[in-house]
Amino acid sequence: MSLPPFMTAAVLTAPNAPFRIEQVALPVAAANQVLVRVKASGVNPLDLKIYSGEAAHARHPLPGTLGMDLAGVIEGVGASVTQFRPGDEVFGFTGGVGGVQGSLAQFAAVDADLLALKPVNLGMREAAALPLVVITAWEGLVDRAGISAGQTVLIHGGAGGVGHVAIQIARAFGGTVSATGAAKDKDIIEHAGATFIDYAETTVSDYVARHTAGRGFDVVYDTVGGATLDASFSAVARFGHVVSALGWGTHALAPLSFRAASYSGVFTLLPLLTGEGRARHGEILREAAKLYHAGKLAPRLDVHRYALHTITDAYDAIRSKTASGKIVIDVTDDLEGHAS
Repeated sequence: MSLPPFMTAAVLTAPNAPFRIEQVALPVAAANQVLVRVKASGVNPLDLKIYSGEAAHARHPLPGTLGMDLAGVIEGVGASVTQFRPGDEVFGFTGGVGGVQGSLAQFAAVDADLLALKPVNLGMREAAALPLVVITAWEGLVDRAGISAGQTVLIHGGAGGVGHVAIQIARAFGGTVSATGAAKDKDIIEHAGATFIDYAETTVSDYVARHTAGRGFDVVYDTVGGATLDASFSAVARFGHVVSALGWGTHALAPLSFRAASYSGVFTLLPLLTGEGRARHGEILREAAKLYHAGKLAPRLDVHRYALHTITDAYDAIRSKTASGKIVIDVTDDLEGHAS
């Protein structure tokens, strides 16, 4: 079955402008790319920052199409692609930054290295919720900190998108996990498998004493930034490792240095922005699929359904912090439903 020369896409022409649902040229899969029919697009807080013009580091020029995470079906493969074939169901963190077309469109031409096969029993919406947060959590815990069984792990922001996935990955690797959050986050953090720490009611020295007998945590993953990263330097054990996905400020390193501990930053956008390390993203997603099959990893989705024509409502839910879990946009299925 031949594809039409045009597709439907959500186009953002300027920061904070209404999305325009337009007919644009169908992309063509170049060498090492596949053409994916997008079924679902995950929404991340960074999407909202790009939409508002507050994410210069994402380097996404406008007009453009947003959307970083996708799940969908391969419609065609470019030259040199051997790992996928038409009909394969895939997921990945594939665009929406660096001028690469995002997933808020009916189709996307995607670098095959960025993709992995979607587990058969994982729905499209659930799959679209995972890529960015899984890769960010995995790079910090596994690639940077080298987490191993028996270690004590502290996740700052354990109820967030990256945080609740980081808890599950740390547990899957045999870590004993604690996580900070607000009082309202207690059930989410405990359901993910971590011991809850109320950051507003407990000092660093108190929770280090209570949960590590004063030794400190072997691995600390900061998903919050700012003062929380400073607290991480005081919570880590001697010779331990602090990782941050938001280490963009100015920080005093003395508490870290006095513990002979190390620090690593995670910048998940780098492979899309530079072209370096893209194959690692696909590898991480394949490993995450194994954890899902083993019952050790599950996304937490917001129950509300959104479509291309209600993207602004989805962004408003993130802005107002009323979403309860990852927001996912229904893309192709919604379009097909409107066409019938």
